[in-house]
Amino acid sequence: MYKPVFSVVLLLLAVWQPSPGHIQVPIWPGKVPDALPHPQPEAVRPDWAKVTNVSRPTMTVYAPRGRNTGAAVVVFPGGGYQILAMDLEGTEICDWLTSRGMTCVLLKYRVPDSGPTWKDGHRYYPRVQTALQDAQRTLGLVRQHAAEWRVDPHKVGVIGFSAGGHLVAAVSTHFAKRTYPPVDAADQRSCRPDFAVAIYPGHLWVHEDEDRETRSETDLRLRPDIVVTPNTPPTFLLQAEDDHVDGVEQSLAYYTALQAAGVPAEMHLYAQGGHAFGLRPGKLPVVGWPRLVEQWLHTIGILPPPAGQ
Repeated sequence: MYKPVFSVVLLLLAVWQPSPGHIQVPIWPGKVPDALPHPQPEAVRPDWAKVTNVSRPTMTVYAPRGRNTGAAVVVFPGGGYQILAMDLEGTEICDWLTSRGMTCVLLKYRVPDSGPTWKDGHRYYPRVQTALQDAQRTLGLVRQHAAEWRVDPHKVGVIGFSAGGHLVAAVSTHFAKRTYPPVDAADQRSCRPDFAVAIYPGHLWVHEDEDRETRSETDLRLRPDIVVTPNTPPTFLLQAEDDHVDGVEQSLAYYTALQAAGVPAEMHLYAQGGHAFGLRPGKLPVVGWPRLVEQWLHTIGILPPPAGQ
């Protein structure tokens, strides 16, 4: 009678692993900066790739299939800075991007409490956003290995979902200086994304935690930790208006700031779609969003013109 319980415990304590043929590599060669003193062991649910308690962040490289365009994308799964949705907003995204000739780097960044999050019924802001440290470090590593991975170091971008969308905005506005002491030569490389894609982002709008009945819906300022400048990279935003987890004001606030700074930006809003739809099939028009991203990447010169053009 104890065997099933024991099996479930083993599965819950397992560390997330990529599919055969792929290897995840620690992004920090030694001590992790601002590490928790007594972290809980990493765990992944047996029924879906919900990863918790990541204290040793890793990256997994997925090579492009077919023609290599030279572009690379670092992928930030969502999960409220509490968990990571490593399949829905991670490996499935890499399958799509690599099929379009792009190198994908899936970042398993630190959680929980590694960025703005909801904790014990209240908004929680960590003293140090360690997920941002992991993102900065990974972008430097991609450029350090650009020749080896056949990547154009001037075509390295990011894509993120939900909390990962906030991480997209964070690394797009925090690249002038590392938020940790430099470790090696990788930290001498630029950590500025060349392009950024934020899908149903969260934790951006200054009023998101206020009472819905009294907060100002027309004040579209960003939270003070996100400061857009003219050097913020070209950005693609997409969200559904019936997103009741991260309201559409998140994208609207970021788009407004991008426009004010003169940053090229494209935003698509859908009437229906909810939250966390990823690439899963459905009947709503929002499921066509990947084609919009691909078209945008062609438009800004990251991907070559489609065949026949």
